[in-house]
Amino acid sequence: MPKHEFSVDMTCEGCSNTVSWVLNKLGGVEFDIDLPNKKVCINSEHSVDIILLETLEKTGKTVSYLNPK
Repeated sequence: MPKHEFSVDMTCEGCSNTVSWVLNKLGGVEFDIDLPNKKVCINSEHSVDIILLETLEKTGKTVSYLNPK
């Protein structure tokens, strides 16, 4: 399963919980959240630009795709 790394402007545990909630709701993903470094690593077959990026943007946080991991 491809790994993708995103920068998400998370400032607290509530932010990371929101990220977890939207990714769990999407399904078909495994992920790790690095709150201190504001990064989310996602293992998924979903497309980066349409599915993963749009899903993370639902949190209302600034999101950018860093690279395939």
